[in-house]
Amino acid sequence: MAITKNSVQVGSLEWFYRELLPVGSETQTAILLHGLPAQSSMWRGSIAPLAENGLRVIAPDWIGFGNSSKPERRDFSYTPDAFVTAFAQLVDALSIDRVSLVIQGFLGTVGIQYALRYPDRVDKLVILNAPLTTGIKLPWQLQQLALPIVGEMLTQDPLSAERTLEAGCKAVIEDKYLEIYRKPYLKSSAPGRSLLATIRNLKLAQSLTEISNGLPQLDIPIQIIWGINDPWLVAPTEAGVKSWQRGELVTLPTAAHYPQEHCYAEINKSLIPFLRRQN
Repeated sequence: MAITKNSVQVGSLEWFYRELLPVGSETQTAILLHGLPAQSSMWRGSIAPLAENGLRVIAPDWIGFGNSSKPERRDFSYTPDAFVTAFAQLVDALSIDRVSLVIQGFLGTVGIQYALRYPDRVDKLVILNAPLTTGIKLPWQLQQLALPIVGEMLTQDPLSAERTLEAGCKAVIEDKYLEIYRKPYLKSSAPGRSLLATIRNLKLAQSLTEISNGLPQLDIPIQIIWGINDPWLVAPTEAGVKSWQRGELVTLPTAAHYPQEHCYAEINKSLIPFLRRQN
């Protein structure tokens, strides 16, 4: 089973995505959405296992990241609303009627907002270490990338993304994977400008108001998979998640903010049966 690397033009935006078709004839689709400042390659440990269990798996690079388009600010606002709209158009362009979403981190929250705005298009929602309640601030490692002058310099440094990722993982990432995260920043200044624009226009307080109000009422199965060693976010409580319409919580004692980087085997143990479960 080979993961294919594809691109699709949706309006003025070109989306890059990794895809693996399922073993068998089932047509369930799962889309895996990365956080800041990662890429779709971070899902490498879950794509094949999900496909082996009957799911069509798609992992895109967000607009502005990885191998997807990096439009100038005048052409794409890099706000959550712009990302939600662009993602909705991607889902339509891929002829996906209903989808299960697996999201992680800051910017992965756009996937939650999509589920809240298009609940009839989402079968299940899985959330890994993402901000869910009001009052949460960006961690300093991300805040500094948006500072005047300093941010312009840091976001052009190819090492900034990998330093942030390793800080969030609280662990060393293998060089062969760091090279993937670093590569776009070595090719041009566009990835740095896109990262800067994304962080400066994240509108986190506004997004978290929508998420914290809407998520408990969302009438689809929701699984929270949480790396307990996250240096930036506190885990939701089991009682809190169980008070949602259809929520459940799984904790990973050794994982941190980007659990899919090192702890994908543990994630898959919970993720696969959840996505396979009949609603």
